[in-house]
Amino acid sequence: MPKGKGPQGKRITLKVAKNAVRVLFNGRRRLELSKMGIAVFPKCLLELADVEEIDLSRNMLRKIPNIIEKFQNLMWLDLHSNQIDELPAEIGTLQNLTYLNLCNNKLTTKGLPEELTRLKNLRTLNLGLNCLETIPTTLGALRELIELGLFDNSLTIIPKSVKKLPKLERLNVKRNPLPEFAKEDEPIDTVKRIESLYLVEKKDLCNSCLQTCQGERDELHKLEDVTPGPSDKPSFSSLTTPNSTAIDNQEEWRMKDENLENTPGQSTDDVP
Repeated sequence: MPKGKGPQGKRITLKVAKNAVRVLFNGRRRLELSKMGIAVFPKCLLELADVEEIDLSRNMLRKIPNIIEKFQNLMWLDLHSNQIDELPAEIGTLQNLTYLNLCNNKLTTKGLPEELTRLKNLRTLNLGLNCLETIPTTLGALRELIELGLFDNSLTIIPKSVKKLPKLERLNVKRNPLPEFAKEDEPIDTVKRIESLYLVEKKDLCNSCLQTCQGERDELHKLEDVTPGPSDKPSFSSLTTPNSTAIDNQEEWRMKDENLENTPGQSTDDVP
């Protein structure tokens, strides 16, 4: 490997790229090049610049070239799980873009160009799992934004202009050192604990204190001697309890739901 150069990755030819185009149910054409070992944005993709969607996720891309501006029909761009540390200013020319996933990269605040705010039709933006320490207040210009993922960064403040976006429905800021969430992360102890416990002998107590302690001890002993009485509910030992099977099924489906929720996808809620 030449000195100063990173990994070259897999070379994508125009033939490979054309075979990777899929027509979706809504008629859009998606160029699917996920998990291909690509380290450099293939220039041959310019021959397919009229596609509406591109999936370059789970590769080794470090840069997105300025030729991205040639993809003026682009509405959906997935770049999650690469090594991208900055975006080109030309990203702001993609006026039709509604979905942009940049989760799990190496983006810093400096790597977010001001031109990003020109994406006036953007509805989903995922910046989770990056190296962001601040969020530009100018992101408040993305008035059509519905979903914004900022989880797993180093953010200590979320600008008011972002919080008050008029159409924002889902804002994920989990696992950031935000002061307003610090108390919520602390476990809540619902049991009252004794801060100090003093042990003394009976002879050191006055008559009044001794009688109080003995009375409380007697009450505890009474509670220990109480045994639950027979249940008034009828017993049907020969029948299967109706809810027993339901509870088992609920547990089974709960586990399935949790597995589905933990499957990596395109959501802004904790992973790509």
